[in-house]
This record gives sequence, C-alpha cells and structure tokens, in this order.
Amino acid sequence: MTPTASRIVAARRTPFAVRGGRLRDLPEDALAAAAIRAALRDATVLEPRPTLPVEEVVLGTCTGPGGDLGRRAALAAGLAAPGIAVDRQCGSGLAAIALADRLVRSQPEPAMVVAGGAESASRAPVRTLDGVPFRRAPFAPAGMPDPDMAQAAELLAAEGGLTRAAQDAWARRDRELARAAQARGAFAAEIAPLAGVDHDTIVPARVEPALGRLRPITASPAGHPDWAPTVAASNSTRDCDGAAAAVLVPDRADDPRPGLRVRAAIAVPADPARPGLGAAVAVPVLLDRAGVTLDEVAAIELVEAFAAQTLAVLDALGLRERANAKPRHVPGARSDATVPPPAAPGVVDARVDADGGTLAWGHPWGASGAATVVRLFTRLVRSGAPAGTLGLAAVSIGGGQGEALLVEVVR
Repeated sequence: MTPTASRIVAARRTPFAVRGGRLRDLPEDALAAAAIRAALRDATVLEPRPTLPVEEVVLGTCTGPGGDLGRRAALAAGLAAPGIAVDRQCGSGLAAIALADRLVRSQPEPAMVVAGGAESASRAPVRTLDGVPFRRAPFAPAGMPDPDMAQAAELLAAEGGLTRAAQDAWARRDRELARAAQARGAFAAEIAPLAGVDHDTIVPARVEPALGRLRPITASPAGHPDWAPTVAASNSTRDCDGAAAAVLVPDRADDPRPGLRVRAAIAVPADPARPGLGAAVAVPVLLDRAGVTLDEVAAIELVEAFAAQTLAVLDALGLRERANAKPRHVPGARSDATVPPPAAPGVVDARVDADGGTLAWGHPWGASGAATVVRLFTRLVRSGAPAGTLGLAAVSIGGGQGEALLVEVVR
C-alpha cells in the first residue's frame, strides 16, 4: 500500500561559510555528501528494523557546473542510489524536499528519499551569454520584467515605505539572534562539521556600528525618482557555501522516530517584477489547502535575501505592524485571502526566524530553502515540541514564484 504522507526523520546542514571563506575549496558534491551522511546516521538511530533503501537523492542547486548534483552527491556519500538536480533558483532546496515528499508517497514499496540542496558560491563557474560573461541567468524571457533581485527589493522598499533604518534594524535583529543562538549552541545538533569548520560565518557584533555607514548598492527604482536608495550590504545577505539535507520516509504509525510530517507543499506563480513577494502569495494558498490558519503555526522560517523583501512579505502576511500602515494587496494573491491580526505597532511576530535567518548566516542559494526545513526540525523536533505542532517554511524566488511547505510534529 502506498503511503498517504511522508515524514522527515532527520535533517542536517553544513556550516555556512561566506564566499571565498573557509569552505571555498570544497565542491558542491562534497558539501552535500557531508550533510547527507550526517542525516542518514541520524535517521537510523531509532529505527530497529532493517534500513529502508535510498530510492533517490534529490538536490537543489542554482549555479553549479552541472553533471547532476544529486547523483554526484549520492556517489560522494557512498550511496547506491540515482540522483536528480533541481533548479528553482533560491527555492531549489525547498522544491527538492517537496519533490521528495511526492516520491515517497508514490513508491509501491517503502523507501527513503534524501533531499536538500547545495551551493558553492566560491566555485560557481563563469558563464557566458552571446560571448559575454554574466553572474546570473535570466529569470524571465526577453521583453518581460526581469529585475536584479537587489533592485527588485528596492522597488518593494519604495512601494512599501520601508526605510533604510527599518531594513537595517531587521537585519541587525537577525544577526543578534543568530549570534546569541550560536553562543548557546542552538545550531550544534543540526550542523555537520567538515574541513575543520563547525560553525557559521556570522558577522561579529563589533562590526555592526560600521554597517550602517555603508552606501546603498542600488539606484532609485523605476517610477520612484524621489526615493533615496536603501538596499545596502548592511541589510542584504551574503553569498555563501553550504549544503542541507533531509531524510524522508513513509509516515507509519509503527515508526518510533520523531519527525515532521509533510502536511502540504505548494509552488505558485507571482509577479516577475516583484519576485520578493512570492512567499506572501504562496503562504495563504498553502494554509487554505491544508485547512489551517497562520495563528495555528508555531514556527515560521523564511529565506531572507534582503531585509526589504522580508519586511514586505511580513507586512503582507500581517506578521509585522507599523503605525498607520495601510492594507496592501499582494499581486497574484487571492482577493479573499485573510491573515491574522498583527502584533502591536513596531513588533515583529516572534515565531519568524527565531534564531536569525539567511541575512545572518548567509545564502548558499540552492541550499537555503532546505536549510529552513533543517531549522524547523531543530526548533520543533529537537526542542521537544509536542505532537501536532505546526511549522511553516517559505521562500520568494527570482522570476516571480513563491514556495511554501507546512509540516507537523510527529512523536
């Protein structure tokens, strides 16, 4: 009998190191293999029966040299399993886990699927288009909106009145939470050390005062000539090297392993001119499909490329309140979508990225979506949250897409 749901029984990641830093010499398959091996070791600790075969290795990646990262990582991890690579830009890792959920539920015999993502920003190959090197591939066909993600974040800042001070404050909040979590060992159980590295490269506190003096990296967005640019290195993530992996198995009542049951997963189209709002489009659709409200979710993890994009999503979902804020229509969202009442003015919902987020640890593009699931596993399963507790992961994606995943604690 084919299973009706999958369960994530293990989730690990490597340390995230800034591009050109401590992991610069490791290819994507080596990064992925470290996370995969650690996750598989965890997955077999409490299972007394013979280990299920690994049916597939599914890995997200954006800028690697090709060659099917899933298969390369399977071989590097010593697995006799086929593999597949998934490219949904910075949603690739979350897309890989959603695909793994479908694969587990479609197997006629019980099997494991390993899923996640990996990226080495340090080793990203030089690519050319018409003989001209370029840093990123097009997100949309010629003639359609295809903004650089930083400039797209600046547009959201201008449209939402998101000041430089507000963006810097959110990024600083992220880094402060991440440094505190790292100091108390909150990441230790989820990180798989490799190459002598056992912790993330987080900007130290002593650097914070200088960040606010950095100049913006963008120009005033089209249609807003009087808007002073606000997106800067102080409120943007850093490109990183790293990998994350999860082990999914059929959700069986007799399986003794705690984990996260995948309740629902969705990817939706959004406005390609405002790709940073994709998560705000996806989340209401996901929750409606699952029959739950945002109030019922205990932990929320967002991929944060820019503070402006993150704040725009939080505003759209009602997770941040500002004095005199006006209701905002999210292009592509259902007109009848509802969100819970926000917290008091100036307060961000504490469920969001409680130990910091991508703005603090860095952004290994193809792995970041999978890292949100690793974080949910730590925040909910490793922390001892009771059965039935819900967690939400979401990401806004270049080209105008949104992706979200809802999970539930199983004990």
